[in-house]
Amino acid sequence: MARLAIAAGALAVLTLVAIVLPRLWGPPAPAGSPSASPTEPTPSARTTAAAATPSSAAPEGPPPPPPSRAQYVLGGLSLEQRAGQVMMVGSPVAGPDAVTLDALGRTGIGNVFLRGRTTAGAAAVAGAVAAVRAPATVPMPAGPVAPFVATDQEGGHVQIMRGPGFSNIPSARTQGTMDPADLRAAAAAWGRELAAVGVNVNFGPVLDTVPSPAFAPYNAPIGRWEREYGYTPEAVSTSGLAFAQGMADAGVAATPKHFPGLGRATANTDTSADVADPEATRSDPYLVPFRDAVRAGAWWVMLSNALYPGIDPGSLAVFSPTVIQGMLRGDLGFTGVVVSDDVCDAVQLSAVPPERRGADFIAAGGSMALCTNAGMAPRLWQGIVDRARADPAFAQALDAAALAVLEAKERAGLLPG
Repeated sequence: MARLAIAAGALAVLTLVAIVLPRLWGPPAPAGSPSASPTEPTPSARTTAAAATPSSAAPEGPPPPPPSRAQYVLGGLSLEQRAGQVMMVGSPVAGPDAVTLDALGRTGIGNVFLRGRTTAGAAAVAGAVAAVRAPATVPMPAGPVAPFVATDQEGGHVQIMRGPGFSNIPSARTQGTMDPADLRAAAAAWGRELAAVGVNVNFGPVLDTVPSPAFAPYNAPIGRWEREYGYTPEAVSTSGLAFAQGMADAGVAATPKHFPGLGRATANTDTSADVADPEATRSDPYLVPFRDAVRAGAWWVMLSNALYPGIDPGSLAVFSPTVIQGMLRGDLGFTGVVVSDDVCDAVQLSAVPPERRGADFIAAGGSMALCTNAGMAPRLWQGIVDRARADPAFAQALDAAALAVLEAKERAGLLPG
C-alpha cells in the first residue's frame, strides 16, 4: 500500500515539474516526448493502480493526466536498474579501461563521467564516448535508455578535453571580465564542441563566491585555481549564468556547483578531511547565484561535500536533508537533478563506508551519486540495492531519485520512443 501511495505522489510531482520547470539549461525536449507510444513498456502495477483507482471519498473530476514517458520507463526497470540510474561512474577520457567496463557490466550503472586529461582532440574523445555509451545503456522493449555523459570543461586549470576540435577555454576569472553576451556566445561554441563528441552534461559553472582577490590564494578548491567568476554574488551570478545559458544554447546541460558554496573554504574536500565553512547560513548572501540559477531554469545542481555547521552541524552537505530538501528544493524551489560531487575518492568522506555513501545521499534527497573511482562504484551500487530491499521508505526515495533522472533523460531525448 505504501508503494501505491508513493507512486501517486511521484506522478503528481513529475506532472508539476513538467509544467513549471523552464527548459533553459539543457537540450530541448524532443517533439512528442511527453506522450507515451503504444509500444512503450507497460507501467508498473503500482503506477497503474494509483492512476486508475481514486479514493472512494474523492469527488468526481477530470481524469488524471497520463503517466509520463519517464514513469513508463521506471515501471519497466528492476530494482538493480533503478539503482544504476541514480549513479554516475568515472571513465578515463582516453577510453574505458577494464575496471570501468567491469563496473558497468556488473551493476548496470547508467551514467558516465569522463575523467582525467587528454590533448588527443575531438576525434579521440568521440571514440571514447562511443566505447562507454553502449555498456552504460539499458535495453528496454521499446528501445534503449541512453546514459548521461558528463565532464568538467570549465576552462583554465579545469579543462579535461584539449587538442584539435576543442578551444582553449580561459579560466572563470578571465571569463568574468567578458561582456555577458560575448561570454554566452563563447560558451555556446564550447558547448557545441562537447555536443559534437557526445557529451551532454557539463559540470559547471562554478557559482561559489570567493570573498576577495586577497583571499583567493587561500581558498583551496576555487580561488587558488582561478575558478571564480568574481568576488561578489552579483558578479558570479551574471557571468556564471551567461556561461550556463551558452551551454544550453548548444544543447548541453550546465550544472551550477558547489551548493551551498565553497568560496570561503580553506581546504579542498577532494584532498582533505574536516573541510567546513563556519560562516555559511541558510540566509547567506552567497546563495544568490544559486537562487538566480534556479530561477533561470537550471535542472542540474551539484552539491558540496563540505560541512556547514551554521546550517546543519550534524551532516555533511551531501548527506543533509536540511541542505538538499530544506534549502535547495524548499527555499530555492529547485525541482531538477541533484548530483553529488565525487563521493568515492574525496578524502572528506573517507570515514564513511562506501556502501553507505550513495545510499545516504539518496536518503537525504539526492538524485545521482557521482563516483569517479570505478573500482569502488559497485560497492556504492550494492549499498543502494541492499538498503532498498531492507527499507521500504528508502525504496520510495530511490524511486523518486530514479524518476528525477529519467525525467531529465526524457527532456534530453535519451528515453525510448
